[in-house]
Parts: sequence; structure tokens; C-alpha cells
Amino acid sequence: MNDIESLIPEDKETRLVFFVNGKKVIEPSPDPLWTLLWYLRKRLLLTGTKYGCGEGGCGACTVMLSQYRKHEDRVKHIAVNACLTPLSAVHGLAVTTVEGIGSTAEKLHPVQERIAKSHGSQCGFCTPGIVMSMYTLLRNKTSIKYEDIETALQGNLCRCTGYRPIIEGFKTFIEPWEAKYSPVDQVASCGMGKDCCRNKNNDINSDEKLFNTTEFKPYDPTQEPIFPPELKLSDEYNSNYLFYRGEENVWLRPRSLEELLKIKEKFPFSKIVVGNTEIGVEVKFKRKVYPILISPLMVPELNVLQVVDKGIQIGGAITLTELNSFLQHFIEKNNEKAGILDSVSDMLHYFAGQQVRNVASLVGNIITSSPISDINPILLASSATICVSSSRNGLRKITIDDNFFTGYRKVNIADNEVVLYVEIPFTDKLQFFKAYKQAKRNDDDISIVTAAFNVKFTDAYNVCEAQICYGGMGPTTICASKSSNLIKGQHWNDAMLQKVFESLTQELQLNNSAPGGMAAYRKSLCLSLFFRFYMFVLSKLQYNGYCIDNKDALGAYCIPSAEPESSQCFEIKNNRKSDFDTIGKPIVHMSALKQATGEAIYCDDIQPTQGELYLCLVKSTESYARIISMDSSKALSLPGVVAFLSADDLPGQRNKMGAIEQDEDIFARNVVTSQSCIVGAVVATSENIARKARDAIVVNYEKLHPVVVSIEDAIYNKSYFPGYPKTLNKGNVDDAFSKCTKTTEGIIRNGAQEHFYLETMSAIAVRKEDDLEIVCSSQDPAEVSILVSKALGIPNNKVVTTVKRIGGGFGGKETRANVLAVPVAVAAYKLKKPIRAVFDRDEDMQITGYRHPCLIKYKVAFNDDGKITGIIYEMYFNAGNYMDISPSMVSRAIFHVDNCYFVPNIQVNAYLCKTNTPSNTAFRGFGAPQAMLAAEVVVRDVAAKLNKPYENLIEMNLYREGDLTHFNQKLVHCSLSRCWNECIETSNYWERKKHVEEFNRLNRWKKKGISLVPTKYGISFGADFFMQAGALLHIYRDGSVLLSIGGIEMGQGLFTKMIQVASKALDVDISKVHISEMATDKVPNSSPTAASMSSDLYGMAVLNACEKLNERLKPIKEMNPNWSWEEWISSAYFDRIALSATGFYSAQKVDYNAETNSGTLYEYFTYGVACSEVIIDCLTGDHQVLRTDIVMDLGDSLNPAIDIGQIEGAFVQGYGFYTMEEMLVSPSGEILSKGPGAYKIPSLSDIPKQFNVSLLKGAPNPRAVYSSKAVGEPPLFLSASVLFAIKEAIKSARVDAGVTPDFTLSAPATCARIRMACVDFITQQVEPTIKNDGKPWNIEL
Repeated sequence: MNDIESLIPEDKETRLVFFVNGKKVIEPSPDPLWTLLWYLRKRLLLTGTKYGCGEGGCGACTVMLSQYRKHEDRVKHIAVNACLTPLSAVHGLAVTTVEGIGSTAEKLHPVQERIAKSHGSQCGFCTPGIVMSMYTLLRNKTSIKYEDIETALQGNLCRCTGYRPIIEGFKTFIEPWEAKYSPVDQVASCGMGKDCCRNKNNDINSDEKLFNTTEFKPYDPTQEPIFPPELKLSDEYNSNYLFYRGEENVWLRPRSLEELLKIKEKFPFSKIVVGNTEIGVEVKFKRKVYPILISPLMVPELNVLQVVDKGIQIGGAITLTELNSFLQHFIEKNNEKAGILDSVSDMLHYFAGQQVRNVASLVGNIITSSPISDINPILLASSATICVSSSRNGLRKITIDDNFFTGYRKVNIADNEVVLYVEIPFTDKLQFFKAYKQAKRNDDDISIVTAAFNVKFTDAYNVCEAQICYGGMGPTTICASKSSNLIKGQHWNDAMLQKVFESLTQELQLNNSAPGGMAAYRKSLCLSLFFRFYMFVLSKLQYNGYCIDNKDALGAYCIPSAEPESSQCFEIKNNRKSDFDTIGKPIVHMSALKQATGEAIYCDDIQPTQGELYLCLVKSTESYARIISMDSSKALSLPGVVAFLSADDLPGQRNKMGAIEQDEDIFARNVVTSQSCIVGAVVATSENIARKARDAIVVNYEKLHPVVVSIEDAIYNKSYFPGYPKTLNKGNVDDAFSKCTKTTEGIIRNGAQEHFYLETMSAIAVRKEDDLEIVCSSQDPAEVSILVSKALGIPNNKVVTTVKRIGGGFGGKETRANVLAVPVAVAAYKLKKPIRAVFDRDEDMQITGYRHPCLIKYKVAFNDDGKITGIIYEMYFNAGNYMDISPSMVSRAIFHVDNCYFVPNIQVNAYLCKTNTPSNTAFRGFGAPQAMLAAEVVVRDVAAKLNKPYENLIEMNLYREGDLTHFNQKLVHCSLSRCWNECIETSNYWERKKHVEEFNRLNRWKKKGISLVPTKYGISFGADFFMQAGALLHIYRDGSVLLSIGGIEMGQGLFTKMIQVASKALDVDISKVHISEMATDKVPNSSPTAASMSSDLYGMAVLNACEKLNERLKPIKEMNPNWSWEEWISSAYFDRIALSATGFYSAQKVDYNAETNSGTLYEYFTYGVACSEVIIDCLTGDHQVLRTDIVMDLGDSLNPAIDIGQIEGAFVQGYGFYTMEEMLVSPSGEILSKGPGAYKIPSLSDIPKQFNVSLLKGAPNPRAVYSSKAVGEPPLFLSASVLFAIKEAIKSARVDAGVTPDFTLSAPATCARIRMACVDFITQQVEPTIKNDGKPWNIEL
């Protein structure tokens, strides 16, 4: 690589110059390995830009890049993923981060203001990235439509909000008052004056809306920061030959094609980088090293984008966004010959996210030659050509045909050749071209199968040319040549279709061990998509009596997208005795504005301290094995490596941890029981060095057997944790079965669900003398302190753990945060150095566990009228390799298997399976969503057996006031029937169900379904010792109030609600009350922030503290009733009255007795009902949620904005669990879903197109603070209404196909499961041809 110097001109530029938020930055020695994200966070300490995944899949790191385009005399703005953007690529550019557009101290940008005040920020970790995506859109367009907003946010994920409030906040930018706004004398004004629509009364009273648009500042584009003049005036930044040398590689930016070709000739292995969207991932996660990286962006020949005689030419450096903009303008004017170009444009909309499209190139996609490429099948089917050049051979044109893709990620281009452009041809008359993509999620997802079809007809309507091409059916993009040739000379009719089906069935071969899995589905897709194309062409031709049947018409098209709408119905009571009483009002989350500006600090945002070291965990590479030896010598010899920690550093029981049983090794000592086991930890001076050292640790294993992965494996091997099965019995099940008139039995299964909190696990520990201070992303800081003190053999009072906020938790950070926090603390104490550690997304997903996969078998006894008299449940949960808190999860599952139904006789046997997979843990709902699913399946199964509407069965068996549950707790204040009836009424259920039935009668390939689902969720930890809470309240001399509680803020609004409670109790404005953080030295012995109990427990503890202070202040207030709060406090101070108080609350004792199955287990129950309507695509398995209506009993809501946000967020998270999120694992126990590329959570376009939430009125709860109810977990199960609506739609398709409507639909109901359940002539033809050779690629957990 040293020879490279001979090719570098003397006037090279070795400095990196760019601007960040208007300030010039000069980096004298840039390393090509540095990313923009790393530099912003670690060098410039701009931590508003977050690390979420490192692969451009979540959008948390979004920033705006701006460049002056001299030839266009304009500034181009693009949103990019800073995690993938090489720092070397920003020379001469202006970078804008969330800190650069507004702040709470000076002025908020309208985007920041609106996302915060519309309640679109909960945990806030994703917020800066979403803000920057929207901000970039506004900088680029003077007039926007909803489609623009949806497109701009395709690459941004949110796990908390359910997206609805984000959408509603940003939609205000397209409202009439915003469009008519014009700056007048620099004062916000509307061109309509007093007639501005914002000034007119709306139907909804402003007090009954979650936010008021009249409070928003209009957006004024003239007030945006100016582009740095230096970058406009000087052309040197674009003309520099860049040469940056790092420790491992160099970065070159040649100025001419000649310079580029010389480099490729001498160094053919060098890599050309346009967007770094592929290479960046390979370098970070696959540890690949590319010694020479070349940026071609300044080479004129690679920047062509032009129309030529036979098509358009797209240069190698043209980005996908530039290409799509060009195509859309061309298609608008030349539609008759743009068939292929139209397909390219359509496909580009679903190609990754906007941030990736802004930098990635079409040519890069070709050269990467992924077998699941979205674009390559189009290029192959259209016989596109590429022009390449090399110093040795000059120009060469290549047709993209059967010979172009030579192997897995290999193409027929020499290493020394550079692609100048690709040429895509126009279409002729009577030529039809269409491309299709099927993915797990519509937006920003890699494809499962892509297809492109090209047919040309003679004037006699015979096919004269045909090409059928696929991606996802082998190691390369393929052309089904035999089937393509078969079509030629044929008429376009059913006879031809059947021949093609038979040919494709033979020509396309997959077996169950094929990488990617889903062999039957993928092959069925190939035929289904051709069938769709067949119907599309038929609908266009309509010749010789051949026309598409009306019932088939919708089969020719995908499900269209729609703009979402929503409503929120809640009650604000007008019985306040004080102006300071905000209880029941939609107060904005107290951290929302800081989150929107990037000022909110998370664990890894804390600035590094002098001498800080970085820790990296070393995990097992085997699922079940004995450790033979471990060699750290090579790692310790690397410069910058400080230490290696292992089980040798923690003797005996000090190396043990566990929430219930101490069965988990902090560092594996002798045996590893899953690939999530930690065998050691490397400590080094930097993250990069620590990760290199981790890879240098050599561990030798002896494999052990059997490796138990799935629930079925565990059942076969009888691999259960001791003490299981746990049983519950009520009544006499045998008697119920002997006396009933009918019985049925079945099975229901659900997979694992990854928490996918946007902030990965992180921890910092600092030793100060003999004390240890820990900051970590934990839901249970007290437990962290306990485990650390035990591991180190020091008292608990010397370990202080603090949590300011965490970027989402959902139960995943309750116990599994200890896996990282404890080793970090041990290292800090032993080395007497500050230690930091942050999981990469792939580490987090492989180590920290998931929602428990579950298999439930049931037998039901019932009578002819539909009354259920008895049920036997056999429940199997995959706990993983350690017990963790799985026993508590099983208990909740057992107690929620009734859901909302009274069953007099019930028997439950629950098994906790021990497997060689990561230890599963708490997840929102904690076993209830799995168990309640079984109850709903049972009710619908019984209804099907009796041929009765399931709604009748639900109403017949629904709990009523005073009923006893199957654990014999009496139901009081039971509002289930009210929720049920109100949901039916507000959703217009019965009329819509008729419309659904009529739609299904008229359509074969699109089907609708509608379903109702109730929920009953018990509120309690279920253990007395957790049912306590503490608070500490200080009043300062200026009247300000500092509140500390034992709970942590993770986006659920706990701190906001507690401030509201304190404000009301003290009768002060909420602005006077502040919560800084949770710290174990302020409130000791706290319970985990979990079980939806925190507002109930800490609310009462806060009230207790306030009551104490109010009692102390009472004499002063009575003597001076007209004084201000500040005067009362000042007087109290001078009177030496203590202005600090602790508060404590212990809930009513849990007196449930498992032996007698009696007593009170739960404080109360939260009830709700949801109605969801869906449409499914029977050919692909796609679906869309058309509408969801939710009625929820939350008592008297403390904060309807926060509570409705929790309902919507829980629903969308549950929607992912039941329909989309699928953890893939190999038969050997390796986790295959390691990031957002493989694991799909719902995105913005997946939410219900009409999303209505109503809080039940007039249902106060006497058992919680200010008559409120818990909200975090209860709504999640309501998303099962989507699963059952999908099942109803599938039933209709099966009836049309002439097969039984009875079938089992496991969760998640992925597109593959939906398609294969829609049995038809295609699936029946395909399934027998799938070979079962060897082990399957993946199995269900």
C-alpha cells in the first residue's frame, strides 16, 4: 500500500475541512475508519446525534449534509445516517446536527417544538434523528404533502410512541394556516389575517385536544441558518485531490477519470465508495478491512444523468435520490415509453430509507450484486447495459444478462475496471414491464423475493419476447430462461399461465436449508407475482374476449397506501380547586423539549473523564460447550490494551448473579450454556482497540450435547427448570369434561420478540476512593448496586447507581442490564479507572434475551349454547439458559390465561423450558400477552365448532361484576361490559362487518377481516416486598422543589406524572417542581420500574412526602393566607422548619395463597377492548391495518396525553409481536436476527390508517393515586385484534379456495404465514416440490 504515494499528486489535500452547525472544523489527520457519528460524539462532543444500530437501519443518527452545487447555483440538503457516513466524505460540506437548529435556552425550531408539544417524544432517543429528517425535508421543499413526510421518515424508527403523535405534529406543516403563512416585518403572520383558520373555532374544544396548534410558531424558511459563505466562494473544496492515511487504510478522492483508472490499474483490489452503505456495514460488523478506499464523487464521467436515443444513462456516482427525481420528471412527460423506468422509480420508493437513498448509487447496488437486490432483477429483465473503463482495455459495454452475475456477490467485471454508467432502455408499444418486491415490512426493508417481468407482443397479440427474473431464489439474481422462452409465441391466456406455472415449479428449486429460509413461501411468491403480472397485463390488453374477471381485478395490484387519520377522546374534569392543579390535563412530557433539541443526556452522552477506559465483553461462540482453555496473551500484547477480566477475577459465589436464583455466571467459569454467555471482558484505551482485542481472545471449547434450542427440543429432552410444571386448579375439570356436550382441542404458538429499545445497553463506572459510582441504562438501579457490592465484596452503601433517563426499556433493562453494568463496575473498582461500555446493536440482540416464546396446548369443554365449562391448558415457555425472572413471568401467564372469560373449571400446567439460547426476560405484558392469546383462540375455536358468531361467545362468557377469577379473586369495579359495548358502538362494528363480508364476496385476491378483542390486566408485582416505594422531597429557599423517587424515567412519563402529583399536592405551579434523576443514595431499596406499578406506588409516596410538608407549613399558611408560596417557604426557613421530607408507601398486602388458590393477588384490573379491521393480499401475504378503535378504562387519567401515548405505543409494539417481529435462530442456537436489517419492528407506514383511542368516562379507580389506573402494559394485548382480523380474512380466502376454514395461525402472522395459510392452486403446486435436505436454515424458538 505504500506504493500508493507514487500516484498521488503533489497538490494533494491531507487535511479535512468542513463545517458543523456553522462552525469551521479542521481535522489535520483524519482516519478513513472514522465515521461522522464517531467524530460528532467523541471529538466534537455533540451527543444529540445518537448511536442506535450502526448499520443505517434506525435513523437515530440522522444529520443533514449540505453542499453548494455551483453548476446549479443552489445548496443541496440531504439527510444521512451519520453512523455510515465516512468522516472523509464530508470534506467541503456543511453538517447540521439537532443542536444546530434550535435549543431550549435560545429558540426552538418549529420541528422541535411540534414533535415535543404534540407528544411525539417519549423516551426521546429516536427524537433527534426524526427531527433532522423532517428538518431536511422542510429545507428542500417549499410546499410539502403527507407523502413527503412519510417518505422522509421511512428510515426512522420509534419504539415508544406508535408514531401517531409524530405524524399529527408534523402534519401541521401541511395545514392551510401554515401554507398561507408569510413573514411580515419579521413577525409571524398569516396571509389570511384575522380569517386565519387557526383563529377559527374547531369542532373540538381546545381543552379536549391533546395539543393546540395555535400555540405553534409558524415555520419561516427565511430564518434558517445561512450556508457557510466560504463553501460557496471557494471552489477548492470540490477540486482538491484528497489523500487521508490511517493506521489500516487510505482514502483517496481523485479529480479525473484518468487518476481513478490509474489507481484501479495498480491496485485492483481497491474499493470505490459512493454511499458506504454496504462497505460501512462490512467493516463494522464483518470486520472486513479495505486498504484503499476511493471516492469517485468528483469524477465528471461518473456524474452523468441524461436521456439518450434508446434510454437513459445513469452515472456511477449518481445517488438513488437524484435518479428517482430525474425519473419522476421524465415519466411525467414521457409515460408511453417509460415502463421500465416507472418500475425502477416505484422500486426506489421502497429501497432502504431516505437517508440511504440520498447517498447510495444504482451502480453500487449492481456491483454489490446482492442476491436479494431490489434493482438487479429489473436490470436483468430489461437487458440494461453498463459501460466500464480501464487503463489497460479502455471502454467496454456489457449487457446485464444470464452471464453477468457469475456467483454470490460477483459480477462479470474485472477488478481493474470502473463502471462509468448504466443505460436503461425505453419500452416499446405493446411492451409491458412490471417489478415487484416482497419484504417483511413495506418500508426500509431488504427483500425476501424480488421479481421483474418483461413481455412484448406482436400486433397479433402473440408474445414475441419475454423475460422472467427473480432475486431471492439463489446465490445470484436469476432469469428463469426456460419459462421465459416457453412464453414466446403464446397467447396471453389461462393455458399459457398454467404452462408457465408448471415450468417455474420445475425450474426454480429451493430446499429447506437454503439461506434465508421460507423456501415454500419464496417459491410460491415467484408464481404468485407472475400471476399478478399476468392479471395486470390482461387488464391492459383486453383482447379477443380475454379480460380480467371483476373478482380478480384487485389481484393485479398491491395494497395501496393511505394517509393516516386519528382521534383521541378523553375527559377533562372541571372540578379543580386550584389553578395549579394539572392532574388530568395533557401536560407535555417534561423532557420532551430537551429530547427534541438533543440536550437530553443519556448514559453514553456523558462526557468522558480523564483516563477513561473502554470495556468490551467477550461472548461465547458455542451454544453448549465446556471451556478447555482461554488465551488472552495476543489481546494483551496489543498497544492500548490494559486488562482482561474473567472468572478468575471473581472467586466462588462472587461470580454469581440472578434475579431469583443465583444461577448465572458473571463470567462463565467452566461451561457455556448459550452463545450469550460472557467468558471475559477486555479493557483498553479506546473502543476500537477493545473490540480488536476482543476478537484476539482465543477460547477452546469441547462441544457438549444435546443442544436444546426450541420448545419442541426441550419437550423431547425433558429439559425443564426444577420445580416445573407449576399448576393451578379450580373446580373439577374431569367433571366438566364428563358433563359437557362438546369438546375441542388445539394449539397456539408465539415466537420471541426483541425489545429493540433504541438505546442499547450502556454503563459507566467511576471509583472514588473506596466508593463506586455507576451510571447505567437499567430499570432496576438498586439491583445493580446490590449485585456489584456482592461481586466486589464491599457494602452496598459504597455503591451508588444513578439513572437520569433511559432510551426505552420495556422490561428488557430490568435484569439484563446487569450483564454489562456489573463487569463495568468490577473493572472500574479493580483498575481504579473510569470505565465505559456500550453494546453494539448486534451484541445487544444476541446477549440480552427476548419475550418468551410460548407453546400452549388446550382442551375445552363446552355446551351447545356456547358456555365454556372447563379448560385444560398445557403451557410451555422457552426461558433460555438461565432462570432470570422467568418464574414470575410464568406466574403472571398462569393468572392471565383466562383473559376476560369466566370458566368455572380450569387446570393449568406450566413448564419452564431450559434451552441453550439467551436467557429470556421481562417484556411489556410479562407473559400475559402469550397466555391471553390462548384464551381468545379458545373462544373463537368454540364458536367455529358451534358455527356461531364469536362475538356471541365472548358476550356469553365475559366476566361480570362480582365474578371470581380462576384464582378466586373477586372482580370489583369491572368495566369490561362497558368497554365492550362502547367499542362496538364507536367503531360502528356491525355495519362495518357487513361491508367486510360484501367486499370478500366480490374479491378473490384481496380479503378483509374485522375482529374485536377485550383485555383484563392485573396490576401488581405479585410479591409483597416489591409493593413499596420511597420519595424524597426538598423545598429550597426560593420556593423551588426537588423531588427524588425510586423509579426511573424511560419514556413512560413517570417523572412528568410525579411532578403533576407533587404540584397538585403542594398547590404550586409545575414549573417549580423538578426531578433530576434516580439515585440509590437518595431513595434506597427501590423496586424495579416495572409491572406498570410505578405511578401507583411512587404517586402515593410523593403524596405522603407532600402531606408531611403541608402539615409543617399549615400554621404559616393559616396565619398568612394571602402570602405567596415563596413567602411561605422563606418564613418556614427562618422559623427553622424542616423543608425536606421522605415519603413512603406500601400497598395492600398480597394475601393470595397458592395452595388454596384463594385470596387477593392484584390491586385492581385495567380493562379495554379493541376493534381492528385489516386487508390482506392473498398472493403475497402483505396486510394493512385499515382501522383500529380502542376503548380503555384508565380510571381518572393523570395525564391523558401520556396515557393515550402509552396505549398507542403498546398497541403498535404488540402489533409487531403478533404480526411482524420474528427472531430467527439456527438449529445450533446462533441468533440470526442481529440488527434492524434482519429484525423488523413496525415503521411509520405500518400503523392503523385510522387510529381512534377513547378513554372510558366515569370509571374512577379508588385503589390508586387520584383515582387513576396503570397503563404501560395493559393495552398491548389489544393488538391481537389485528391477528384475529387477519385470521378472519384468511378464512375467507380459504373458503374461496375450497379448503377448510379451520387452521392454526401462530404469532407472528408474518407475510409468509399469511400467504401460505391462503391455500390455493399455487401453494398446492409448490409445497410438494420443496426438498427437505439437511437441517433447516432456521427454526422457531
